Amino acid sequence: MGTWKRKLATVALLSFLCGMLFAAGGLLAGFLAPAGLSGATAARTAYAQSPPVFGQDVVADIVDRAGPAVVKIDVYKVVNEVTFDPFLSDPFFRRFFDPSFSLPRTIRREEHSLGSGFIISPDGYILTNEHVIDGAQRVEVTIIGYERPVPARVVGYDYDLDLAVLKVDVAGELPVLSLGDSDQIRVGSWVVAIGNPYGLDHTVTVGVVSAKGRPVQVENRTYKNLLQTDAAINPGNSGGPLLNLRGEVIGMNTAVAAQAEGIGFAIPANTIKEVLPRLTGNK
Repeated sequence: MGTWKRKLATVALLSFLCGMLFAAGGLLAGFLAPAGLSGATAARTAYAQSPPVFGQDVVADIVDRAGPAVVKIDVYKVVNEVTFDPFLSDPFFRRFFDPSFSLPRTIRREEHSLGSGFIISPDGYILTNEHVIDGAQRVEVTIIGYERPVPARVVGYDYDLDLAVLKVDVAGELPVLSLGDSDQIRVGSWVVAIGNPYGLDHTVTVGVVSAKGRPVQVENRTYKNLLQTDAAINPGNSGGPLLNLRGEVIGMNTAVAAQAEGIGFAIPANTIKEVLPRLTGNK
């Protein structure tokens, strides 16, 4: 009986010692974990502690905040069009006139075009592209919360950079967008474009920055340093903001590559900031 008790005591002691060693090992592993985790385990731990920023409502939240500061710009200009009497195109009437006789007629007609822009100051300064307002004799801006378009005037522009500043005079303060640091944006970063393609106001598209520092030739204008994006940009988007996930403007949508899909361009925000004081008259 004494032998059985001694064996039982020995087993109990060994079990206790094993338990102590296991607990000590677990405690030691806990102390060493931050410095000794494998790459995969560390990545999983970091992911659990810091979930991705791009949640399902991130874009919707950006649009809620930024949308009211994005405007639709309507541009009107009168052009003179030289035409000839339509009767002279008819063989019957042409028989009664000398073949060389033709009186031209000048017809004045109003052309309408549109673009986008965004408000940068509570007192009504608005950024857009120069080509949006080129030749404008009348400019109207549609702002969320206002029943009718608001008259605007051009206060400054730069043809080479394709930038222009408008000013509207309204009662109260307007919502604004802030210019971010476009040098910090990385290729592959998510971006959000808001504008009025084909007059469809406040259309939202999402993509990534496809490249930086692109030189682009569009008709007679040469852009030397554009952001390239695959966020859909169409006619009417020109002058609208390209936003990062913090809702900051990192570019102004300005051009679409001819005969290409999924390729759009934007003027970097840092380029805009360099000339903004001159364009607003605050040198």
